[in-house]
Amino acid sequence: MAKKLLEVVRDKIRLRHYSYQTEKTYLGWIKRYILFHDKKHPEKMGKIEIEAFLTDLAVNRKVSPSTQNQAFNALLFLYEKVLEISIKNENISALRAKTKIHIPAVLTKDEVKNVIFNSKGVYQLMLKLMYGCGLRMSELLRLRIKDIDFGFDKVYIWDGKSQEDRVLPLPQKIKEDLQIHIENVRKTHKQDTIDGFGYVNLPFALNKKYPNANTEFKWQYLFPMNAISQDPRGKRKIRYHVLSATFGRNIKTAARLAYIDKKISAHTFRHSYATHLLQNGIDIRTISGLLGHKNLQTTMIYTHIVKELNQNIVKSPLDF
Repeated sequence: MAKKLLEVVRDKIRLRHYSYQTEKTYLGWIKRYILFHDKKHPEKMGKIEIEAFLTDLAVNRKVSPSTQNQAFNALLFLYEKVLEISIKNENISALRAKTKIHIPAVLTKDEVKNVIFNSKGVYQLMLKLMYGCGLRMSELLRLRIKDIDFGFDKVYIWDGKSQEDRVLPLPQKIKEDLQIHIENVRKTHKQDTIDGFGYVNLPFALNKKYPNANTEFKWQYLFPMNAISQDPRGKRKIRYHVLSATFGRNIKTAARLAYIDKKISAHTFRHSYATHLLQNGIDIRTISGLLGHKNLQTTMIYTHIVKELNQNIVKSPLDF
């Protein structure tokens, strides 16, 4: 029964174009929830069982608040979107740790420049585009050839984390480099097609609606892997996009070569993008739209960062 249910969950996730990582995460939590209650079907469970599972994660498993919230979101998806059972008004009151508000680390403009300078090959172009557009890593990696519009100098982000599409200005400094890069990707795709490959995975619904689109160049990933690999959602061999672990590792290497000892991740450049825009006089609502935030309050964290950075009048007594 559980296996059949998980197949339904998988289909619902793919119909909403969620990432493969989200699919794996949600399926994992739902499976753990069912096993925790001795394989009892979720339809026969509700508020009490959800609270017991979440409490166990906090008390016995010692998971972080964000991990616990991730598990809850998976169960919310299961009940609301799959079983069509509303639990929003159930007032789930498990022992859930409150998420602390952390001020994210940001880089100065010179630090960003130095990390980019110490990046190598295609990873330098990827880093420039990610910082230049304030992209999440997942958004950068899932970009397709068709998402870059050189005619209007725009970058299109479809079905981002907020499930809302957005249009971003293409950084002019990398326009020529991107055009050269795309021509190289075109050559690779042409050779893949000759060799009997040339396929790319498509969002679940599009793959059914346009069965031949997976060989078209415009649907190929903007930053493909160097090697052909197995489609994680199918049996066909494809050219997948650069892996997040690979890109993250290259960012850390570049930061080390730039002698920057701050805790840096791909998301640091998104934080830096927003902070630098705010410092440059761009209003907070515009920045919120560029970042794709659902709630303006999410973006307000950057006003606190800029406020802290601008407190030059407050000095340490050691400097008196």
